[in-house]
Amino acid sequence: MTITINGIPNCDTVKKARKWLEAQGLDHTFRDFKKDAPSASEVGAWADAAGWEVLLNKRGTTFRKLDDADKADLTRDKAVALMVQHPSLIKRPVLEYANAETGRGLLVGFKEAEWKDELC
Repeated sequence: MTITINGIPNCDTVKKARKWLEAQGLDHTFRDFKKDAPSASEVGAWADAAGWEVLLNKRGTTFRKLDDADKADLTRDKAVALMVQHPSLIKRPVLEYANAETGRGLLVGFKEAEWKDELC
């Protein structure tokens, strides 16, 4: 199985998710959004797989600091553009995985039970 966890290293949820992966003995690659921001096509694919409403983090300070015009009348395309411009708007972590049995998958946010079902 190949696993890539995307996020920001100082995010508490990302830290918790990475510790959980290590405790399960699951090797993974970490991608830091701050150093290697996702492309528009990547964010678009994640939005299509998980739903842009799931992927967009409306609870963080980055979203709260956006202009009211940016927050108004959100659509998939507008949300994707905002997430590309401000990677901190992407809910973390975003975990991509692939294996021979189940194919490819995507998990957004860390929910231990969901991750266990999908990865273990």
